[in-house]
Amino acid sequence: MTFEQRAVGDDGTKPIAKDGLQIVHESRRGGRRGSRHGHIVVPALCPGATAAAKYNSRMQLRDLNIGCFGGGTGLPSLLGGLKSNPWLRVNAVVTMFDSGGSSGQLRDELGVLPPGDVLKCALALARNEGEARRVLLARLPTLEQHDKLAGHTGGNLLLSMMEQYSGDFLAAVDGLRGLLGCRGRVWPVSVESASICAEYGDGSQTRGEVEVDAGQQHGHQVRRLWLEPQPAIHPVVAQAIRDFDAVIIGPGSFFTSLMPPLLVRGVKEALAEMRGPIILIANLLTEGRGMAGFTAAEAARWVEHAIDRPVDVVIANTGRPSAEGLMRYAAEHKAPLELGDLDREVVPVLGRFWCTEIARHDRRRLSFAVWSVLSQRLLQSDAPLVDSLLPLP
Repeated sequence: MTFEQRAVGDDGTKPIAKDGLQIVHESRRGGRRGSRHGHIVVPALCPGATAAAKYNSRMQLRDLNIGCFGGGTGLPSLLGGLKSNPWLRVNAVVTMFDSGGSSGQLRDELGVLPPGDVLKCALALARNEGEARRVLLARLPTLEQHDKLAGHTGGNLLLSMMEQYSGDFLAAVDGLRGLLGCRGRVWPVSVESASICAEYGDGSQTRGEVEVDAGQQHGHQVRRLWLEPQPAIHPVVAQAIRDFDAVIIGPGSFFTSLMPPLLVRGVKEALAEMRGPIILIANLLTEGRGMAGFTAAEAARWVEHAIDRPVDVVIANTGRPSAEGLMRYAAEHKAPLELGDLDREVVPVLGRFWCTEIARHDRRRLSFAVWSVLSQRLLQSDAPLVDSLLPLP
């Protein structure tokens, strides 16, 4: 796709996009670190048009050190798309407060940290992702005299065993990373045990990831979220966050995968020293009756409140499945997540990321959208490039 670039004045010039990715790149906030101001980039709609600008911006490519926050199934999908970009050093900062399934059982029975989210992110970054997933996500059958192992994935058991052997979860994660040949780093946001707690609109409270999700499914709207006891970020992870060139949050279950890592003590302070942009990837769907009417704009405000700094960019979906597909999700009280009314300073990046009947971001489209934002925000300069431009094809 061919792009054209033009200046934006105070008249509120709006972008036009016929198909594909639409980048609304406008900001009137002064002094923001790691951001660019006063331009809109949109697809050129007139083949053969001649570019009239005498100067164009220049881009100097370099390696970018990127931190991706979250967990569940959304973050591994993002990591799998980004890892193939040779200009990106990909880091996953992963939630550690899973209370359900195999991870929750291992936490309760062995006293280890829940390994599931870290495992999935490591598998997404693995050199041979398909084979690694086939082996390490397989669940063990019931074995005579070893019935407690039944239902656990081989990867969860392996990571828990490595933690117990080394006595250090970070060392265990690094060992797994070396075993899988990961292209990137996986950081547990904390190595201290804690549970997700929520207060709903009616004043009732609940504790645990599974329970918070269940409350939303039954129509309870989350009013407040916290971790108990309050865990602290690992110092090594805090330094890694400070060194990131940009931070990406999402996609994933909003209140149980995306928000919890941001609530860890020390994360807000580390992000305050990270000089690059904060990018939020909006989910495709709301999650149960308790999130009816929830929007990407509201998600951005929750994130901003948690980290005490603005979200710079929101990447949001404009695609939809068939009417039958929407009806299937409606039966589960899930609906496409609308953009909503973003704050004036937040830049929306809109595109069709939902391309099948299953609600899952298209890996390639999402990774290209992320790269578009990163390259504009971090790699462009205003130095003159050429005296004239050839006509656009």
